[in-house]
Amino acid sequence: MSLKSERRAIHVDQSELLCKKGCGYYGNPAWQGFCSKCWREEYQKARQKQIQEDWELAERLQREEEEAYASSQGAQGGQPSLGFTKFEEKKSNEKTRKVTTVKKFFTASSKSVPKKDMKEAKAPSPSLTRQYSIETDRVSKDFIEFLKTYHKAGHDVYKQCKVFLEAMHHKKESNIDELSEFTQDFYQNTADKLQMYWKVPPNKVEEAMDQIEKFLMTRLYKHVFCPETTDDEKKDLTVQKRIRALHWVTPQMLCVPVNEDIPEVSDMVVKAITDIIEMDSKRIPRDKLACITGCSKQIFNAIRITKNEPASADDFLPTLIYIVLKANPPRLQSNIQYITRFCNPSRLMTGEDGYYFTNLCCAIAFIEKLDAQSLNLSEEEFNRYMSGQASPKKQDSDIWDADTCPGVKQMHRNLDLLSQLSERQERIVTGAKKLEKDLIDWTEDVTREVQDIVEKYPLHIKANSQALASIDSENVEDDRLPPPLQPQVYAG
Repeated sequence: MSLKSERRAIHVDQSELLCKKGCGYYGNPAWQGFCSKCWREEYQKARQKQIQEDWELAERLQREEEEAYASSQGAQGGQPSLGFTKFEEKKSNEKTRKVTTVKKFFTASSKSVPKKDMKEAKAPSPSLTRQYSIETDRVSKDFIEFLKTYHKAGHDVYKQCKVFLEAMHHKKESNIDELSEFTQDFYQNTADKLQMYWKVPPNKVEEAMDQIEKFLMTRLYKHVFCPETTDDEKKDLTVQKRIRALHWVTPQMLCVPVNEDIPEVSDMVVKAITDIIEMDSKRIPRDKLACITGCSKQIFNAIRITKNEPASADDFLPTLIYIVLKANPPRLQSNIQYITRFCNPSRLMTGEDGYYFTNLCCAIAFIEKLDAQSLNLSEEEFNRYMSGQASPKKQDSDIWDADTCPGVKQMHRNLDLLSQLSERQERIVTGAKKLEKDLIDWTEDVTREVQDIVEKYPLHIKANSQALASIDSENVEDDRLPPPLQPQVYAG
């Protein structure tokens, strides 16, 4: 039976891209399949529950300590060593210390930071204080000019943004999830205030939120992108290593409906790769999303030209996976997490940006779980390709265009030859090892059979009872010998 009949197609139903709570917005793997709105609701419930449990634990520890203190005072024979005022002061101090300790325990960051690093982080260099880059200054001027068109609402928004930046500066030691939640709350509150209090039209609200995100994230980028308190960098290296190991995957294996022999299609593939790589150079989440959208549009155009018909979702996802494998974008997971945490949530929940971003998350998940069956390969072939022992042959390598470089033709012929030699050598080594094993097994079998026969039929050698006569001894029956054989006596 051919492997093709067992192939698992690369297909994602559109319903799988939506929030699993059924609200109609796009979900996100980073939010466990929820959209931004539903995830925040679930997160708030879990957070409130955790806070309630923390306070209950703090109160229980406080009661236990007060009981222990009262017992120790009673054991001293009723002689009060402290006055009532001092006792209340000590109890208040102990309560504050205990509650603070418990709160610190439950609000610690996901990754402990060495004390040395914390001291260094609390003492920023004077040269960096209040010094912004040229881009930051330009963004600030553009933001102020933009808010002038909003009059009083613009002044209020600018004031709130400055307060938010100041609060984020004081929260820089907090967990990245808390910073993300704080940012998302600010986005939501600002949008609601613009629409309800200042009566700004929805399209103008969305435009204002884009400018707010640009203004804030330009300043906060170096503090909230791939922070040391997370494992984002570790995930980046893991994904990058995985993609490098899959460098041998061909478009045919993924059923990519793109013909790169068409010059126009080849240019679009290059542009798509450039867009997805350029994502890392952007500082604003919306600009990173724009790179993903630009890459996706190039893919749709390449499929449309190749098939001479509009591309479908089933054609898009395999091609996006192929582009990601060819590009191997730097800090891919960090960029995904940064967009998830600090992008305006409305962009991820609806629209083409949210659709393309969700598909990119699906493509990364597929790459992480890619196996032999997904590529229509046997387990042996897949493992050999992954280990670098062999590489897939180029299909129809003898069919070339007239303008193909001779060096490219020779390179592919040499690769085919090396692949054949590698397979031949592997067969010879396997045969030699088998022969060696057979010889060892044959020797052991023969030795064992001989030992069994010797044990079953032991050899006993009996000693001769009559002593053998010496050849020179006197023969008493010499007379019976024929004349030529009779002993001759010679005179001495």
